[in-house]
Amino acid sequence: MNKMNVTLRQLRAFVEVAEAKHFTRAADKLELSQSTVSSLVRELEANLDLRLFDRHTRMLSLTQAGAEILPLARKALADLDSVLGSSSDLKTLGRGRVSIAASSLQAALMLPRMIREFGVAHPGVTVDLHDVAQPDVPEMVRSGAVDFGIGTESGLRQDVASRLLTTDTYAVMMPAGHALSRKKELTWRDLEGYPLIGSPAGNPLREQIDMTLARHGITLTRSYEVALPLTIIGMVEGGLGIAVLTTTATRLALALGLVVKPVVNPVITRKIALLFHADRSLSPAAQNFSDLLFKRRAQLLTV
Repeated sequence: MNKMNVTLRQLRAFVEVAEAKHFTRAADKLELSQSTVSSLVRELEANLDLRLFDRHTRMLSLTQAGAEILPLARKALADLDSVLGSSSDLKTLGRGRVSIAASSLQAALMLPRMIREFGVAHPGVTVDLHDVAQPDVPEMVRSGAVDFGIGTESGLRQDVASRLLTTDTYAVMMPAGHALSRKKELTWRDLEGYPLIGSPAGNPLREQIDMTLARHGITLTRSYEVALPLTIIGMVEGGLGIAVLTTTATRLALALGLVVKPVVNPVITRKIALLFHADRSLSPAAQNFSDLLFKRRAQLLTV
C-alpha cells in the first residue's frame, strides 16, 4: 500500500461516484469521461489496498471500508477548498489585515484619510494602526510586529529598508501675538534667547536639527523636553514657549490658533519614508495599501 500516491483527483472522483451512485452521472458532474472516472477510482482502491465499491450490473454501493472513508475524503476536500478559497480572498483582498506603525502626528494627520479610502475599496480588510513614539516605528518593523511603518530614514538598522514617501520641512510654532509672529520669515538665530519646547535627546528629529545647526555654529537650548509632538503643541498653546516641529503638524497647530512660520538659513528638510523589513515580502493587502499611499502621497501633507 502506498498512500503517498493518493491524489486529489482520485478523492474527488470517489466522492462524486459515492454521492451519485453512478459512474456516468459522476463523470458528467466532473466533466470527465466515464472511463477516466472509473480509472481514478480503481487507482484509489489500489493505493489504499481496499475495495471501496461493490459493483453490480445495475447497482453500485459502497463497501463498509468505502462508507468509513467517505466522510474523511469529504472533509479533506472541504479543507482544501477552504484553503484555496482563503488564498483567493487574500489575493483579491476579499479579506485580510494590514498592520501599520506610525508616529503620533503621522498616525493622526496623514493616515486616517488613507485608511478610510482603503476601507471603502476593500471592506473585508482590517487596518490596524499603531500610534507610537518615532523611535519605536523601525523597531516594530524589524520585529515583525507590523507590516510596515511610516517614519524617518535616519538611524535605520540594516534589516529595515525604506522607500521615500514624501518630505516636509521644519517650522516654528508659537502663540498668536508672540514677538516672532510679526516676522514674515525666521532664521534659526532668531530663535536664540526664546524658551524652546522640544523633544528629548536621542529623538531622531532633534538629532537632525542639532547636527545640521552645529555645522552653522548655531545651538538651540530647550527649556522643556517632552516626547510627544501633541504635548509640545499643547505646551506652546499654553504659553510655555515656542516649538520647532515639521510641517506635518501645521493642521493641528492652526486648529489650536497657533502661528506657524517657516525657518531658513538653513532650510532643514525631513524625509518621510515607508519602512519595511528588508527580508520579508508584504502581504497582498499591505502591498495594496502601500501602493495607495504612493498614489496619494501629494495629498498626505495637505493642510
